[in-house]
Amino acid sequence: MISGDGHEHVGSHAPLLSSGDPSADSFLDNGDDILPVPTSDGWFIWFLTFSAGISGLLFGYDTGVISSTLVTIGSDLSHRPLSTLDESLITSSTSFFALIASPFTGILADRWGRRRVILVADGLFALGALVQTFTSHVWIMIIGRSIVGLAIGSASAITPLYIAEVAPSHARGRLVTILSLLITGGQVVAYVVGWLFSHAVGGWRWIVGLGALPAFLQFAVLGFLPETPRWLIQAGLDDQAVSVLKRIYQTSQGRDRVVHQVLRDIRSEIAQERVDIDGTKPPGISAQWMRDTSHRLKTLFRGGNRRALTIAMMLQAAQQLCGFNSLMYFSGIIFSALSFSSPTLTSLTIAGTNFLFTLVAFVYIDRIGRRRILLYSIPVMIVALGLCALAFSSLDISFSPETDGPKGQESGNRLYPFLILLSLIIYVAAYAFGLGNVPWQQAELFPLNVRSLGSGLATATNWGSNFIVGLTFLPMMEWMTPTWTFTVYAGICAVGWVAIRAIYPEMSGLGLEEVKGLLADGWGVKESLRRREGTREEIST
Repeated sequence: MISGDGHEHVGSHAPLLSSGDPSADSFLDNGDDILPVPTSDGWFIWFLTFSAGISGLLFGYDTGVISSTLVTIGSDLSHRPLSTLDESLITSSTSFFALIASPFTGILADRWGRRRVILVADGLFALGALVQTFTSHVWIMIIGRSIVGLAIGSASAITPLYIAEVAPSHARGRLVTILSLLITGGQVVAYVVGWLFSHAVGGWRWIVGLGALPAFLQFAVLGFLPETPRWLIQAGLDDQAVSVLKRIYQTSQGRDRVVHQVLRDIRSEIAQERVDIDGTKPPGISAQWMRDTSHRLKTLFRGGNRRALTIAMMLQAAQQLCGFNSLMYFSGIIFSALSFSSPTLTSLTIAGTNFLFTLVAFVYIDRIGRRRILLYSIPVMIVALGLCALAFSSLDISFSPETDGPKGQESGNRLYPFLILLSLIIYVAAYAFGLGNVPWQQAELFPLNVRSLGSGLATATNWGSNFIVGLTFLPMMEWMTPTWTFTVYAGICAVGWVAIRAIYPEMSGLGLEEVKGLLADGWGVKESLRRREGTREEIST
């Protein structure tokens, strides 16, 4: 999952920026003193990545845990079975408050620092888990899920930004991949825990309560996490930034020169940002940040930046409106209606498929290309959703609360439930391979000065669309029938495919400056394909 304002400092794909410092430039100009290629495979960068990545595990766990919770909660809340409205509000409140939190997190991270925002998110994760664990009322459960939503919205925006800013450019993709895998891994853990406690009295309280443990763990580890070098330099804490960079590049040949070059590049980027805003103010964090944010917002909605934002928001909307998270939230209810003996265990196949094909995606995404991987995978999703809708049309299934919960056929032909399960597995595999990953490459669409805000607004689009799906899925299943619900999702996928083919250029293999130029005068689809083919021909020769 990629968001935030990560930057290319030193690496094979990042041009070195000149700051007018002769001592720095000499590292490039003295034949034998050419800057070594930085490497950072030491323990420190892995420690930073996995420590920050605990937020991803929490994110995945708290989005996946609701499926098993809803099917095991019974009449424990407000002394009555949950209604369709109760289930929809409990589920959608999380994404609604994530929507509220995500666009503001980037702004707060610029003012407070990335590390402090992660600390606040941990506190919210733990508080939300404990509120859910000890409540006996539906409305307090909704409050607990809302608190978790604030935490998820913050974590989904700040954690990728933190990793992107501490990671060396040559390892950034691999390290952010770990975060994405931890998110899907958290969803798998949620289903396993849900299955283990599915038959225990009050087991749902353990299911939601265990979500506090990783938050407490990360809270303890935060004492060892440094702030990112970029924020430290912005705050005028250069000595601390040097100390962090030396630990990040501890295994690099010519470490001091690498650190010097990275510092020079960061300073150049920050200075350029300041020139773009007012041309005179030196780097620093002060009350000026409100005026800076206003200027960047105006810049974001102009020319190529506006096209970048349109693409990012389109991809994030398609990722959610295709209905995937309806499976993360309600797969237990669906499989209960289909009379599977263990709905939670059956749901584990969905989470496991998502995790497995996320691994596959990161192996092939750069080889195949972002645009092509979407154009290949979305038609598979459409076919799978169509088969699912067709199978549902042959079953008598009710999702009405008047029937005391979802009910399916207890006997008869078992072919159709297994056909639905197979269709959903294929759908999830195609989703994880394409739409589940590509939209999170959104940071590469934006130039440096608007990258944080652009990614924040795109992430807010994701959570807004997620909220719509969470709120409407069960009512659609009840009022429109499952057949038409999955038909609608197939139609949205088809619309998304057409939009992607029309306006989404191929980003793979292009430097950040190339992307900026690509979108300057149009969508750049044909030009991006021409450049990619040229790059592939150069590699083959």
